[in-house]
Amino acid sequence: MCGIVGYAGSESAAKVVYDGLKKLEYRGYDSAGIAVMNFGRIEVIKSVGRVEKLEKYAHILEGNVAIGHTRWATHGKPSTANAHPHSAGGITIVHNGIIENYAELKQKLVSEGEIFLSETDSEVIVRLIAKFYEGNLLNAVIKCAELLKGSYALLAICEGKNEIVAARYRSPVIIGLGDGCNFCASDEPALAGKCKHVCVLEDGDFAVLTADEVKICDSLGKEIKRQVWLNTAEPAALSLGGYPHFMIKELWEAPSTVKNTVSAFRQREEQIKDALSGVDKIILTGCGTAYHAALVGKRYFEELAGVEATVEYAGELRYNTPIISGHIVLIAVTQSGETADTVEAARLFKNLGAKVFAVTNSLHSEITRIADVVVPVAAGSEICVAATKSYSGQVSALYLLALQLSEKEVAKELLTELYGAPDLISQTLQDIDVYALAEMCARASGVYFLGRGIDYAVALEGSLKLKEISYLAGGGYPASELKHGTLALIDNKTLSAFIITDPDLAAKSANAVEQTISRGGMVAVITSLPEVQSQFAHRAEVVKLPECGKYLSPFASAAALQYLAYRTAVTLNRDPDKPRNLAKSVTVE
Repeated sequence: MCGIVGYAGSESAAKVVYDGLKKLEYRGYDSAGIAVMNFGRIEVIKSVGRVEKLEKYAHILEGNVAIGHTRWATHGKPSTANAHPHSAGGITIVHNGIIENYAELKQKLVSEGEIFLSETDSEVIVRLIAKFYEGNLLNAVIKCAELLKGSYALLAICEGKNEIVAARYRSPVIIGLGDGCNFCASDEPALAGKCKHVCVLEDGDFAVLTADEVKICDSLGKEIKRQVWLNTAEPAALSLGGYPHFMIKELWEAPSTVKNTVSAFRQREEQIKDALSGVDKIILTGCGTAYHAALVGKRYFEELAGVEATVEYAGELRYNTPIISGHIVLIAVTQSGETADTVEAARLFKNLGAKVFAVTNSLHSEITRIADVVVPVAAGSEICVAATKSYSGQVSALYLLALQLSEKEVAKELLTELYGAPDLISQTLQDIDVYALAEMCARASGVYFLGRGIDYAVALEGSLKLKEISYLAGGGYPASELKHGTLALIDNKTLSAFIITDPDLAAKSANAVEQTISRGGMVAVITSLPEVQSQFAHRAEVVKLPECGKYLSPFASAAALQYLAYRTAVTLNRDPDKPRNLAKSVTVE
């Protein structure tokens, strides 16, 4: 879940790497560091906190080869000693991933006289490479990798050599191919505007980068080729464009995400349709916001297409003993395409013979190499840690998948409805008033989101967003479960927010609202139904959504709750883009 960047060329390497780390800070911001090859010697700077603390040093360090790291702590608290890069015996490395057998490796090295300076698992790597180094850095990295269990995206440099050696196993490494320079990074945004072409290392690959060339090889040192693509990362997508935060900017990009996702889907429609032929059961999986999108997708598959669908957290599904029978499809939903639990769940099902679909915003990611079919989410770069526009894209993709299994006339009508989703989101964000509700959230001792049916799926997303960026305690519940325990939490300091968009379930949900009001709890109602708005006017805080059909309602209600979370975080003076303890891409367990 850390960000790594490497550069070899003719420019100031520290400046280039610093710029790349700034673009990857959503992957971790506990600490950061840069190592530069300066006339054959390695100089290291690192600091606890945000990448910006390195700026003044990055502008004075000389040298044309450098590696850098922005950290989300796993082993060892955030500290200068635990910050990357780590060095030993003239070798310096940065590492993203987790070394599962580091304790036994460390014990052996300590018994041999090694003295460790940090609490990290990553320091084991650099000390092993230094131990194996006999003049060839690539060979030393390969020998080290043979001993490692877990995951790693690794960059290494050695004093006296103007090269970077990269290694990858179940953690992403992207190579940027420039003119008189070359790059490597853990994610594409770091390469925006830097090079015309990129390629992605696969598990077990190693690469040697200099200013003039990139050589990729296997564990035997045999040179191999990997597919090269145009670099599609856009610098403009990484700027705030006049917005105060990336979160609000990306919320406003949700309408174009839906449009672009529909367009991208249509280009692959025939392949997707053929792959879905004969399916009789669908399992959807994901983590966090992707899991919530999958819950909405379940409703689409069952109610629009009449196909049985279940949803499971990827972290649980990967350790289950699944029974694969009939024509089962696993749909793995992941924004980054690198989410460890989701990737491993997909790998498990693929190995068991199930067909795997990947719904992802990253078309060159690990999940796309496992999946039989890739369903694109065309959200572009999403910088804010809390997902917003990617959720809208995922829901759009799942809606379109369900239509492939629906009756032809029904599908045609529902597709026309989906074309209205971008305007629905725009209208929601333009007209909605959540300022008073944000103030209520900010002073509440707990905030609970409740809904029925498709509204329950959105309630979970609303709760997650509020917790992620405002740090307020709470949860998401089915409104039907209120009487089965949740009412015990209600008092005049708690806020219950009810999402009501389904006219068939509105009366049932309204009963739960009444029960909460009668017990003195603060209550908000977020609804698209005029009759519900009238029922609770002056008795609860009513947030009006645009009128829309049941199946389009998540586009409006989720956008409203994501915006509510944003306003609450700003009210509490929290940074909505970089919430504490969280990182964007969860590439470790």
